Amino acid sequence: MRIPQIQIQTTKAQLGLKIEKPQQHIEQPKADLQIKQSAAEVTIRTTNGQLNIDSSQARRDLGLIGPLESSRNYAQKGKQAVLAGIARRAREGEQLASIENGGNAIQAIAASKATPQKKALGIKFVPSIGSVKTTYTPASIDINVQTNKAQISATVNKPIHNYTQGKVSGYMMQYPSIEIDVIV
Repeated sequence: MRIPQIQIQTTKAQLGLKIEKPQQHIEQPKADLQIKQSAAEVTIRTTNGQLNIDSSQARRDLGLIGPLESSRNYAQKGKQAVLAGIARRAREGEQLASIENGGNAIQAIAASKATPQKKALGIKFVPSIGSVKTTYTPASIDINVQTNKAQISATVNKPIHNYTQGKVSGYMMQYPSIEIDVIV
């Protein structure tokens, strides 16, 4: 005897997915920034340097003097020359007056006038060293800087965010099925 057999055949279900991807767009606008910087204020105060040069002694050493001082010098030299001349004549007169005591007074007077007086030798620096006097007062500088702070104004802009949600939808690609057959 034959035993009947059951034959079962199945088809699996197949599910399909339709996917639309989400879209996202983010844009960040730049911040609005305003900076205002006022100029610094600079104040400079100076006093001039002062140089004083006194060359009056050097000019005197070179013989460059004013008319008043020149007149005084010549008057003084003239007075000294007159006094020296009077003294010399008085001395010569005394020598001549004492001829009776012996001696050659006339010959001695003539010899003193015939031989010039020797001048002293030596080095002389004209003008003399240190005759020009200088004084210097240096300049002074006072610098004052007044800084002004920068004024900064910043406005932050929010990001622009656009988002489109994605979609997922399912559909049946193949429906499930069962076939049952009895084979005898």
